[in-house]
Amino acid sequence: MSKDQAPPQPPEQATDRLFATERKPEDFRFDASVARVFPDMIRRSVPGYTTIIPMIEVITEQYAQPGSNCYDLGCSLGASTLAMRHGVGDKDCQLFGVDNSAAMIERCEHYIALDDSPLPVTLRCEDILDTELSNASVTTLNFTLQFVPPEKREELLGRIAAATRPGGVLILSEKIRFESQQEQEIQTRLHHEFKRANGYSDLEISQKRTAIEQVLIPETLAEHRERLLAAGFDRVLLWYQCFNFVSMLAIKAN
Repeated sequence: MSKDQAPPQPPEQATDRLFATERKPEDFRFDASVARVFPDMIRRSVPGYTTIIPMIEVITEQYAQPGSNCYDLGCSLGASTLAMRHGVGDKDCQLFGVDNSAAMIERCEHYIALDDSPLPVTLRCEDILDTELSNASVTTLNFTLQFVPPEKREELLGRIAAATRPGGVLILSEKIRFESQQEQEIQTRLHHEFKRANGYSDLEISQKRTAIEQVLIPETLAEHRERLLAAGFDRVLLWYQCFNFVSMLAIKAN
């Protein structure tokens, strides 16, 4: 860039007010309106998100293998992609970000361009159920699997495990449900209080929940562990939890 050229600017980010007024019930979609407010939405809606992202960089630094591929499946605006990019460092890896929302990919491209890491990033606008996976050392599903139809999750995780090199990992972050109804009610109430503390009204919380409940299908920790082990991973560790949001590390043995 010459000295006369203006530096690239980040995409405009808006405050999340999508559910602040009465609206017709409809399923949640990752469209342009969501993409515009997504950084604000996820910061105020997902407890621990601002901790999970930098820890993805730490985990990637530990497990990325020279000459391998790294994948961020469901990359949205690229927060976890950029964390992986910096975690890879100079290990000569190929990094791929995949999302089926064109609005998300378009904005993700801007954030990638603004980042100072020299590692190239290949972005794919496609369904993660269709994306080709191979020679992987680190794969991230950061609050993505919960939006995949339950009957297709086993096949996806099986393909990820089959594509993972010995010693490689999958970072899986999810909203979960609890086997105990009492715990489910307590954790849900605490999550809603977290959202209220971040400025969401009762109307916003209620309407967002209605919009997302048929799209985001949570499962228990036990269900996740059993499926990951059945898919071909050898160990599953819970490394983070805040209320009903968790992140797990699935490890392929050397």
